[in-house]
Amino acid sequence: MKYIVTSRFIKRATLGIALAASISASAYADDNFKTMIPGVPELDSEAYILIDYNSGKVLAEKDADVRRDPASLTKMMTSYVIGQAIKSGKIKPDDIVTVGKDAWATGNPVFKGSSLMFLKPGDQVSVAMLSRGINLQSGNDACVAMADYVAGSQDAFVSLMNQYVQSLGLKNTHFQTVHGLDANGQYSSAHDMALIGQALIRDVPDEYAIYKEKDFTYNNIHQPNRNGLLWDKSLNVDGIKTGHTSGAGYNLVASATEGNMRLISAVMGSPTSKGRETDSKKLLTWGFRFFETVSPLQVGKEFASEPIWYGDTDKVQLGVDKNVYLTIPRGRLKDLKASYVLDNTELHAPLAKNQVVGTINFQLDGKTIEQRPLVVMQEVKEGGFFSRMIDYIRLMFHHWFG
Repeated sequence: MKYIVTSRFIKRATLGIALAASISASAYADDNFKTMIPGVPELDSEAYILIDYNSGKVLAEKDADVRRDPASLTKMMTSYVIGQAIKSGKIKPDDIVTVGKDAWATGNPVFKGSSLMFLKPGDQVSVAMLSRGINLQSGNDACVAMADYVAGSQDAFVSLMNQYVQSLGLKNTHFQTVHGLDANGQYSSAHDMALIGQALIRDVPDEYAIYKEKDFTYNNIHQPNRNGLLWDKSLNVDGIKTGHTSGAGYNLVASATEGNMRLISAVMGSPTSKGRETDSKKLLTWGFRFFETVSPLQVGKEFASEPIWYGDTDKVQLGVDKNVYLTIPRGRLKDLKASYVLDNTELHAPLAKNQVVGTINFQLDGKTIEQRPLVVMQEVKEGGFFSRMIDYIRLMFHHWFG
Protein backbone atom coordinates (compact mmCIF):
# COMPACT_ATOMS: atom_id res chain seq x y z
CA MET A 1 0.00 0.00 0.00
CA LYS A 2 1.11 3.53 -0.71
CA TYR A 3 0.74 6.21 1.96
CA ILE A 4 2.02 9.71 1.41
CA VAL A 5 1.60 13.11 3.06
CA THR A 6 2.79 15.98 0.89
CA SER A 7 3.56 19.61 1.62
CA ARG A 8 2.97 20.15 -2.10
CA PHE A 9 -0.71 19.36 -1.51
CA ILE A 10 -1.01 21.94 1.23
CA LYS A 11 0.46 24.58 -1.03
CA ARG A 12 -1.93 23.63 -3.82
CA ALA A 13 -4.90 23.72 -1.48
CA THR A 14 -3.93 27.15 -0.20
CA LEU A 15 -3.84 28.50 -3.74
CA GLY A 16 -6.91 26.63 -4.95
CA ILE A 17 -9.73 27.71 -2.69
CA ALA A 18 -13.16 27.40 -4.33
CA LEU A 19 -16.54 26.11 -3.20
CA ALA A 20 -17.16 23.86 -0.22
CA ALA A 21 -18.43 20.52 0.92
CA SER A 22 -19.02 20.01 4.63
CA ILE A 23 -18.09 18.28 7.81
CA SER A 24 -20.54 17.76 10.63
CA ALA A 25 -20.24 20.34 13.37
CA SER A 26 -20.35 17.51 15.86
CA ALA A 27 -16.93 16.44 14.62
CA TYR A 28 -15.58 19.68 16.07
CA ALA A 29 -17.60 19.80 19.26
CA ASP A 30 -14.61 18.75 21.42
CA ASP A 31 -12.32 21.07 23.37
CA ASN A 32 -9.78 21.40 20.59
CA PHE A 33 -8.22 24.81 21.25
CA LYS A 34 -7.32 25.24 17.57
CA THR A 35 -10.91 24.83 16.45
CA MET A 36 -12.88 26.83 19.03
CA ILE A 37 -16.33 26.36 17.50
CA PRO A 38 -19.24 27.01 19.88
CA GLY A 39 -22.31 24.83 19.97
CA VAL A 40 -25.23 25.39 17.64
CA PRO A 41 -27.38 28.35 18.79
CA GLU A 42 -30.56 27.62 20.72
CA LEU A 43 -33.51 27.42 18.34
CA ASP A 44 -37.27 27.24 18.91
CA SER A 45 -38.03 25.14 15.82
CA GLU A 46 -38.90 21.50 16.41
CA ALA A 47 -36.59 20.25 13.65
CA TYR A 48 -33.76 21.85 11.70
CA ILE A 49 -30.69 21.22 9.59
CA LEU A 50 -27.82 23.23 8.12
CA ILE A 51 -25.92 21.77 5.16
CA ASP A 52 -23.27 22.91 2.80
CA TYR A 53 -24.61 23.17 -0.74
CA ASN A 54 -21.74 21.43 -2.49
CA SER A 55 -21.63 18.22 -0.48
CA GLY A 56 -24.94 18.01 1.34
CA LYS A 57 -23.15 16.96 4.51
CA VAL A 58 -24.45 18.22 7.80
CA LEU A 59 -23.07 21.12 9.83
CA ALA A 60 -25.89 21.15 12.40
CA GLU A 61 -29.12 19.25 12.91
CA LYS A 62 -31.94 18.35 15.26
CA ASP A 63 -34.54 15.69 14.40
CA ALA A 64 -33.67 16.38 10.76
CA ASP A 65 -34.90 13.01 9.52
CA VAL A 66 -38.18 12.98 11.46
CA ARG A 67 -41.18 12.90 9.11
CA ARG A 68 -43.34 16.01 9.35
CA ASP A 69 -46.06 17.85 7.43
CA PRO A 70 -44.18 19.84 4.78
CA ALA A 71 -46.92 22.42 4.13
CA SER A 72 -46.00 24.75 1.25
CA LEU A 73 -42.41 23.53 1.22
CA THR A 74 -44.04 20.92 -1.01
CA LYS A 75 -44.07 23.60 -3.71
CA MET A 76 -40.29 23.33 -3.93
CA MET A 77 -40.77 19.91 -5.52
CA THR A 78 -43.63 21.27 -7.65
CA SER A 79 -41.21 23.95 -8.83
CA TYR A 80 -38.49 21.37 -9.43
CA VAL A 81 -40.77 19.28 -11.66
CA ILE A 82 -41.73 22.41 -13.62
CA GLY A 83 -38.08 23.41 -13.95
CA GLN A 84 -37.16 19.97 -15.25
CA ALA A 85 -40.04 20.07 -17.76
CA ILE A 86 -38.76 23.40 -19.09
CA LYS A 87 -35.15 22.20 -19.10
CA SER A 88 -36.06 19.11 -21.13
CA GLY A 89 -38.09 21.15 -23.64
CA LYS A 90 -41.46 19.62 -22.75
CA ILE A 91 -42.84 23.08 -22.00
CA LYS A 92 -41.59 26.65 -22.43
CA PRO A 93 -41.79 29.68 -20.10
CA ASP A 94 -43.88 31.61 -22.65
CA ASP A 95 -46.42 28.80 -23.15
CA ILE A 96 -49.97 29.97 -22.42
CA VAL A 97 -51.96 27.88 -19.94
CA THR A 98 -55.76 27.90 -19.87
CA VAL A 99 -56.85 27.72 -16.23
CA GLY A 100 -59.33 24.93 -15.49
CA LYS A 101 -62.16 24.79 -12.95
CA ASP A 102 -60.16 22.60 -10.56
CA ALA A 103 -57.71 25.50 -10.09
CA TRP A 104 -60.51 27.90 -9.11
CA ALA A 105 -60.40 28.58 -5.39
CA THR A 106 -64.05 29.62 -5.24
CA GLY A 107 -65.06 26.20 -6.47
CA ASN A 108 -62.65 24.32 -4.22
CA PRO A 109 -63.38 24.45 -0.46
CA VAL A 110 -59.96 22.95 0.31
CA PHE A 111 -58.38 26.24 -0.77
CA LYS A 112 -60.51 28.41 1.53
CA GLY A 113 -58.27 30.81 3.46
CA SER A 114 -55.08 29.50 1.83
CA SER A 115 -52.43 31.20 -0.30
CA LEU A 116 -53.64 31.99 -3.81
CA MET A 117 -52.71 33.66 -7.08
CA PHE A 118 -56.46 34.34 -7.52
CA LEU A 119 -56.93 32.59 -10.84
CA LYS A 120 -60.31 32.13 -12.53
CA PRO A 121 -61.48 29.42 -14.93
CA GLY A 122 -60.62 30.35 -18.49
CA ASP A 123 -57.78 32.72 -17.57
CA GLN A 124 -54.92 32.63 -20.06
CA VAL A 125 -51.65 32.76 -18.10
CA SER A 126 -48.06 32.07 -19.14
CA VAL A 127 -45.96 29.35 -17.54
CA ALA A 128 -43.53 32.04 -16.36
CA MET A 129 -46.32 33.89 -14.55
CA LEU A 130 -47.70 30.73 -12.98
CA SER A 131 -44.22 29.74 -11.78
CA ARG A 132 -43.97 33.08 -10.01
CA GLY A 133 -47.42 32.54 -8.56
CA ILE A 134 -46.14 29.28 -7.09
CA ASN A 135 -42.67 30.34 -5.96
CA LEU A 136 -43.41 33.89 -4.77
CA GLN A 137 -47.11 33.92 -3.84
CA SER A 138 -47.29 30.27 -2.82
CA GLY A 139 -50.46 30.04 -4.89
CA ASN A 140 -52.23 26.72 -4.46
CA ASP A 141 -54.39 27.49 -7.48
CA ALA A 142 -51.28 28.10 -9.59
CA CYS A 143 -49.94 24.68 -8.55
CA VAL A 144 -53.10 22.99 -9.80
CA ALA A 145 -53.06 24.90 -13.08
CA MET A 146 -49.44 23.93 -13.75
CA ALA A 147 -49.98 20.32 -12.68
CA ASP A 148 -52.79 20.00 -15.21
CA TYR A 149 -50.69 21.60 -17.94
CA VAL A 150 -47.49 19.62 -17.32
CA ALA A 151 -48.93 16.19 -16.56
CA GLY A 152 -52.62 16.28 -17.51
CA SER A 153 -53.89 15.95 -13.94
CA GLN A 154 -52.90 16.52 -10.33
CA ASP A 155 -52.54 12.79 -9.69
CA ALA A 156 -50.17 12.36 -12.63
CA PHE A 157 -48.12 15.36 -11.50
CA VAL A 158 -47.89 14.00 -7.95
CA SER A 159 -46.59 10.77 -9.47
CA LEU A 160 -43.83 12.77 -11.16
CA MET A 161 -43.02 14.46 -7.85
CA ASN A 162 -42.59 11.09 -6.15
CA GLN A 163 -40.48 9.78 -9.02
CA TYR A 164 -38.09 12.66 -8.41
CA VAL A 165 -38.17 11.83 -4.69
CA GLN A 166 -36.78 8.42 -5.62
CA SER A 167 -34.22 9.72 -8.12
CA LEU A 168 -32.90 12.26 -5.59
CA GLY A 169 -32.58 9.55 -2.95
CA LEU A 170 -34.92 11.17 -0.44
CA LYS A 171 -35.61 8.73 2.39
CA ASN A 172 -38.35 10.47 4.35
CA THR A 173 -40.55 12.17 1.75
CA HIS A 174 -43.80 11.25 0.02
CA PHE A 175 -46.20 13.67 -1.62
CA GLN A 176 -49.98 13.39 -1.93
CA THR A 177 -50.73 16.90 -3.21
CA VAL A 178 -49.18 19.41 -5.61
CA HIS A 179 -49.55 22.29 -3.15
CA GLY A 180 -48.77 20.96 0.32
CA LEU A 181 -52.00 21.39 2.23
CA ASP A 182 -52.07 18.72 4.95
CA ALA A 183 -53.00 15.29 3.60
CA ASN A 184 -52.87 11.79 5.02
CA GLY A 185 -49.71 10.01 3.90
CA GLN A 186 -47.90 13.20 2.93
CA TYR A 187 -44.65 13.89 4.75
CA SER A 188 -41.10 15.13 4.44
CA SER A 189 -38.21 16.03 6.73
CA ALA A 190 -35.88 18.98 7.27
CA HIS A 191 -33.03 17.00 5.73
CA ASP A 192 -34.98 16.02 2.63
CA MET A 193 -36.25 19.56 2.14
CA ALA A 194 -32.69 20.87 2.28
CA LEU A 195 -31.77 18.30 -0.37
CA ILE A 196 -34.66 19.43 -2.59
CA GLY A 197 -33.33 22.97 -2.22
CA GLN A 198 -29.89 21.74 -3.20
CA ALA A 199 -31.38 20.05 -6.28
CA LEU A 200 -33.24 23.22 -7.30
CA ILE A 201 -30.05 25.26 -7.20
CA ARG A 202 -27.97 22.63 -8.97
CA ASP A 203 -30.33 21.18 -11.57
CA VAL A 204 -32.75 23.98 -12.53
CA PRO A 205 -30.93 27.27 -11.88
CA ASP A 206 -33.30 29.31 -14.06
CA GLU A 207 -36.23 28.12 -11.96
CA TYR A 208 -34.31 28.79 -8.75
CA ALA A 209 -33.54 32.36 -9.85
CA ILE A 210 -37.23 33.22 -9.42
CA TYR A 211 -37.07 32.69 -5.64
CA LYS A 212 -35.01 35.84 -4.99
CA GLU A 213 -37.67 38.14 -6.48
CA LYS A 214 -39.24 40.13 -3.67
CA ASP A 215 -42.76 40.63 -5.00
CA PHE A 216 -45.15 39.77 -7.78
CA THR A 217 -48.35 41.27 -9.17
CA TYR A 218 -51.06 39.39 -11.02
CA ASN A 219 -54.45 40.78 -12.02
CA ASN A 220 -53.64 44.01 -10.13
CA ILE A 221 -53.11 42.05 -6.90
CA HIS A 222 -49.67 42.73 -5.43
CA GLN A 223 -48.16 40.22 -3.02
CA PRO A 224 -44.69 40.23 -1.43
CA ASN A 225 -42.41 37.21 -1.22
CA ARG A 226 -43.10 35.54 2.14
CA ASN A 227 -39.39 34.88 2.77
CA GLY A 228 -38.54 37.86 4.96
CA LEU A 229 -34.81 37.02 4.95
CA LEU A 230 -34.59 38.42 1.42
CA TRP A 231 -34.71 41.88 3.03
CA ASP A 232 -32.06 41.08 5.68
CA LYS A 233 -28.95 43.09 4.75
CA SER A 234 -26.67 41.07 7.05
CA LEU A 235 -27.09 37.96 4.86
CA ASN A 236 -27.05 37.37 1.13
CA VAL A 237 -30.18 35.20 1.02
CA ASP A 238 -31.51 34.34 -2.46
CA GLY A 239 -34.20 31.76 -1.59
CA ILE A 240 -36.00 29.57 -0.93
CA LYS A 241 -39.51 28.83 0.43
CA THR A 242 -41.83 29.28 3.38
CA GLY A 243 -44.67 27.05 4.48
CA HIS A 244 -47.38 26.95 7.13
CA THR A 245 -50.39 24.91 8.12
CA SER A 246 -51.90 24.23 11.50
CA GLY A 247 -50.42 20.74 11.42
CA ALA A 248 -46.96 21.71 10.21
CA GLY A 249 -46.30 24.92 12.11
CA TYR A 250 -44.09 27.49 10.40
CA ASN A 251 -41.43 26.16 8.02
CA LEU A 252 -38.66 27.83 6.05
CA VAL A 253 -35.93 26.55 3.76
CA ALA A 254 -33.34 29.29 3.15
CA SER A 255 -30.13 29.53 1.18
CA ALA A 256 -27.45 32.20 1.34
CA THR A 257 -23.99 32.81 -0.04
CA GLU A 258 -20.87 34.39 1.41
CA GLY A 259 -18.01 34.62 -1.05
CA ASN A 260 -17.71 31.19 -2.65
CA MET A 261 -19.57 29.45 0.14
CA ARG A 262 -23.28 28.54 0.00
CA LEU A 263 -25.27 27.12 2.89
CA ILE A 264 -28.82 25.77 3.01
CA SER A 265 -30.89 25.76 6.19
CA ALA A 266 -34.26 24.13 6.81
CA VAL A 267 -36.35 24.78 9.92
CA MET A 268 -39.68 23.06 10.51
CA GLY A 269 -42.26 23.41 13.24
CA SER A 270 -41.41 26.91 14.37
CA PRO A 271 -44.14 28.47 16.56
CA THR A 272 -44.29 31.76 14.59
CA SER A 273 -43.52 33.15 11.16
CA LYS A 274 -40.93 35.51 12.65
CA GLY A 275 -39.44 32.65 14.62
CA ARG A 276 -38.68 30.61 11.51
CA GLU A 277 -36.74 33.57 10.10
CA THR A 278 -34.86 34.12 13.36
CA ASP A 279 -33.88 30.46 13.61
CA SER A 280 -32.79 30.34 9.97
CA LYS A 281 -30.67 33.46 10.40
CA LYS A 282 -29.00 32.01 13.51
CA LEU A 283 -28.07 28.84 11.65
CA LEU A 284 -26.74 30.59 8.55
CA THR A 285 -24.78 33.18 10.52
CA TRP A 286 -23.23 30.49 12.73
CA GLY A 287 -22.23 28.42 9.71
CA PHE A 288 -20.59 31.27 7.83
CA ARG A 289 -18.81 32.59 10.90
CA PHE A 290 -17.16 29.40 12.09
CA PHE A 291 -16.56 27.42 8.89
CA GLU A 292 -14.82 28.07 5.61
CA THR A 293 -14.89 26.22 2.33
CA VAL A 294 -11.92 25.07 0.28
CA SER A 295 -11.47 23.16 -2.95
CA PRO A 296 -8.09 21.44 -2.59
CA LEU A 297 -8.36 19.17 -5.64
CA GLN A 298 -9.97 19.76 -9.02
CA VAL A 299 -10.70 17.56 -12.01
CA GLY A 300 -7.79 17.63 -14.44
CA LYS A 301 -5.17 18.52 -11.80
CA GLU A 302 -2.63 15.84 -10.92
CA PHE A 303 -2.54 14.84 -7.25
CA ALA A 304 0.07 12.07 -7.53
CA SER A 305 1.78 9.80 -10.04
CA GLU A 306 2.67 6.13 -9.81
CA PRO A 307 4.74 3.64 -11.82
CA ILE A 308 2.64 1.46 -14.10
CA TRP A 309 3.63 -1.94 -15.43
CA TYR A 310 2.96 -3.43 -18.88
CA GLY A 311 1.70 -0.10 -20.20
CA ASP A 312 2.54 2.19 -23.09
CA THR A 313 3.93 4.66 -20.53
CA ASP A 314 6.04 4.33 -17.40
CA LYS A 315 3.99 6.64 -15.16
CA VAL A 316 0.29 7.19 -14.62
CA GLN A 317 -1.19 10.46 -13.36
CA LEU A 318 -3.71 10.15 -10.54
CA GLY A 319 -6.34 12.64 -9.41
CA VAL A 320 -10.09 12.98 -8.88
CA ASP A 321 -13.10 12.60 -11.17
CA LYS A 322 -15.10 15.30 -9.34
CA ASN A 323 -13.94 18.55 -7.80
CA VAL A 324 -13.30 18.06 -4.09
CA TYR A 325 -15.00 20.49 -1.72
CA LEU A 326 -14.32 20.48 2.01
CA THR A 327 -15.81 22.54 4.80
CA ILE A 328 -13.35 22.98 7.64
CA PRO A 329 -13.21 25.12 10.77
CA ARG A 330 -12.31 28.66 9.81
CA GLY A 331 -8.57 29.33 10.00
CA ARG A 332 -7.50 25.67 9.78
CA LEU A 333 -6.53 25.50 6.10
CA LYS A 334 -2.82 25.53 6.91
CA ASP A 335 -3.29 22.38 9.00
CA LEU A 336 -5.07 20.38 6.31
CA LYS A 337 -3.12 17.36 5.05
CA ALA A 338 -3.77 14.66 2.48
CA SER A 339 -2.62 11.11 1.88
CA TYR A 340 -3.55 8.30 -0.46
CA VAL A 341 -3.76 4.54 -0.32
CA LEU A 342 -3.66 2.33 -3.42
CA ASP A 343 -6.05 -0.61 -3.62
CA ASN A 344 -3.18 -2.74 -4.99
CA THR A 345 0.54 -2.36 -4.43
CA GLU A 346 1.17 -2.36 -8.19
CA LEU A 347 -0.69 -0.77 -11.08
CA HIS A 348 -0.91 -2.89 -14.22
CA ALA A 349 -2.10 -1.77 -17.65
CA PRO A 350 -4.61 -1.45 -19.13
CA LEU A 351 -6.26 1.23 -17.00
CA ALA A 352 -9.34 3.20 -18.06
CA LYS A 353 -9.79 6.92 -17.57
CA ASN A 354 -11.45 7.61 -14.19
CA GLN A 355 -10.85 4.02 -13.04
CA VAL A 356 -10.66 4.00 -9.25
CA VAL A 357 -7.30 2.73 -8.00
CA GLY A 358 -7.27 3.96 -4.42
CA THR A 359 -8.53 6.40 -1.81
CA ILE A 360 -7.51 9.95 -0.91
CA ASN A 361 -7.72 10.78 2.80
CA PHE A 362 -7.96 14.34 4.12
CA GLN A 363 -6.81 14.86 7.69
CA LEU A 364 -6.96 17.47 10.42
CA ASP A 365 -5.16 16.91 13.72
CA GLY A 366 -4.29 13.39 12.63
CA LYS A 367 -7.94 12.42 12.06
CA THR A 368 -9.42 11.57 8.66
CA ILE A 369 -12.27 14.00 8.06
CA GLU A 370 -13.10 13.18 4.41
CA GLN A 371 -12.27 10.56 1.80
CA ARG A 372 -12.48 10.64 -1.99
CA PRO A 373 -11.74 8.08 -4.73
CA LEU A 374 -8.30 8.26 -6.35
CA VAL A 375 -8.71 7.79 -10.10
CA VAL A 376 -6.64 7.45 -13.26
CA MET A 377 -6.56 10.75 -15.13
CA GLN A 378 -5.89 9.37 -18.63
CA GLU A 379 -6.34 5.95 -20.20
CA VAL A 380 -3.23 3.75 -20.18
CA LYS A 381 -3.14 1.07 -22.85
CA GLU A 382 -1.03 -2.06 -22.87
CA GLY A 383 2.47 -1.62 -24.24
CA GLY A 384 3.97 -3.58 -27.08
CA PHE A 385 5.19 -7.15 -26.75
CA PHE A 386 8.83 -6.27 -26.09
CA SER A 387 8.04 -3.53 -23.57
CA ARG A 388 5.76 -5.92 -21.69
CA MET A 389 8.52 -8.53 -21.63
CA ILE A 390 10.99 -5.98 -20.25
CA ASP A 391 8.46 -4.98 -17.57
CA TYR A 392 7.92 -8.64 -16.72
CA ILE A 393 11.65 -9.13 -16.12
CA ARG A 394 12.00 -5.86 -14.20
CA LEU A 395 8.99 -6.70 -12.06
CA MET A 396 10.34 -10.19 -11.34
CA PHE A 397 13.62 -8.71 -10.04
CA HIS A 398 11.59 -6.12 -8.10
CA HIS A 399 9.67 -8.91 -6.36
CA TRP A 400 12.84 -10.84 -5.61
CA PHE A 401 14.89 -7.95 -4.25
CA GLY A 402 12.23 -5.52 -3.13
